[in-house]
Amino acid sequence: MKTLYYGGPILTMENREDKPEAVLVQNGVIKKVGHLDELRNIAGKRVKEYDLRGKCLMPAFIDAHSHITMAGQVSVLADLTECMNYNDIVQKLKSYIKDHHVTAKQAVLGFGYDHNTLCEEKHPTRQILDMVSQDIPIMILHISGHMACVNSKVLQMCGITRDMDDPEGGVIGREDGGREPNGYLEEAAMALVQSRIGKLVKISIRKMIRGMQEVYIQNGITTIQDGASTSQNIALLKSMAAMHLLKTDVVAYPLMTANGCEVLHKNRKYVGAYHNRLKIGGYKLVLDGSPQGRSAWMTEPYEGEPKGYCAYPWLKDEQVNEYVKKAVDEGHQILAHCNGDAAGDQFITAYEKAVANDQTGRDMRPVMIHCQTARTDQLDRMKELGMIPSIFVGHVFYWGDVHIKNFGQKRGMRISPVKDALSRGLNVTFHQDTPVTKPNMMHSVWCAVKRISKNGTIVGEDQKIDVYDALKCITINAAYQYFEEEKKGSIREGKMADLVVLEKNPLEVDQMKIREIRVIETIKEGKTIYKAQ
Repeated sequence: MKTLYYGGPILTMENREDKPEAVLVQNGVIKKVGHLDELRNIAGKRVKEYDLRGKCLMPAFIDAHSHITMAGQVSVLADLTECMNYNDIVQKLKSYIKDHHVTAKQAVLGFGYDHNTLCEEKHPTRQILDMVSQDIPIMILHISGHMACVNSKVLQMCGITRDMDDPEGGVIGREDGGREPNGYLEEAAMALVQSRIGKLVKISIRKMIRGMQEVYIQNGITTIQDGASTSQNIALLKSMAAMHLLKTDVVAYPLMTANGCEVLHKNRKYVGAYHNRLKIGGYKLVLDGSPQGRSAWMTEPYEGEPKGYCAYPWLKDEQVNEYVKKAVDEGHQILAHCNGDAAGDQFITAYEKAVANDQTGRDMRPVMIHCQTARTDQLDRMKELGMIPSIFVGHVFYWGDVHIKNFGQKRGMRISPVKDALSRGLNVTFHQDTPVTKPNMMHSVWCAVKRISKNGTIVGEDQKIDVYDALKCITINAAYQYFEEEKKGSIREGKMADLVVLEKNPLEVDQMKIREIRVIETIKEGKTIYKAQ
């Protein structure tokens, strides 16, 4: 099977000056890039010609960090992302219970509320969720995934009382002036109820599996991450792979603190190599929380907080040192969730110690996930280690104003420090942390280029980058993060024909309209897996 693409701008992402007329694909691989007449002669008569009609062809996008299995689960939960106040949440949950015929023997799980955008500007409490039901267990997850609220029924069935102390690395919300739990749970405190509630939630596995990939594919993504995979996540993905249900490549990273080492060792066949589109890329650690939720671990206090509150770590230094050393000793890549700069210090220091005596010279490409508050001195240390900053640049738009409020002007304006990272020669990648936000790569490119918040604030003029560099962060740079730069991420002879057709050329449109560019077609190894209607 041969396909000849021509008739529109072609961004190879090999060189910003490249302007080839055509691309020839054969048997899922890019055979030739160059002049149209030359490629027609090479292709011969038995070739499908694809006239782009002015649309833009470029490498398919690569997701540098998300949670595909969680995205699948969220797709069948009560969607709270559009809720603007407590009443919206109550009505949404009541409708979900009615539509899904939820009984008291089951539970309701909602996702996507954001206290920053609610009229009340506070997390809901058990009293609010009790208005939905006092018999059905109810849990709603914050858009960040780092906080939750439950009703009184959940507190009761999980034994969360005034006599229970906060777990290490978490907070149980209390009624004003006392110790009575108010239903708010932060970070590690969520684990007190999640597994119990999860078992009671009525979920259509078939519907979940169907929805897992589609949203990514519709956004031009052909390589997807499952970050912080549990053993159950890996089992689900293996099952999908065995049944040839994976339309894209999926790279999983077992969570070390949830038997991740055991999971990896039991699935060695998948480590570093795809089998039916699934591979295990290494390990994942989570070291802190969310900056918009004030649980990211900082070296300097949040604004307006009493007693110099800087949040807290998820793990002790000794634990992090042990986990990171294990990854390095085994020669595996490790990803670490670090939103706050104190968490960044913890990860960088642990990695420096782990490789200090490593004589193997192995290229392990550690990744700091999110990097919201990374300082310039940390970026310098990351450069020395070959550490990759994968930046959730969408924070600039979604929570830029919140970060300025939480951190003040100086720190708030440096959120998602892309320019500082690129200027040091770091291999920067972008992600959307789906299901936290939708996997819209063009929106991330727009955020990096314009740095405009929801309220219209320019969040860090000096951190703006140009469009081409932003596109590299979702293509060739992301391929490098996965050790796949020789196979993916650019249009070059011998690489996989993982391609995307865009409505317009992002290098030529008005920069304010970059986020509006539609994906027309997504192509995986020469085969169309999505086409816009």
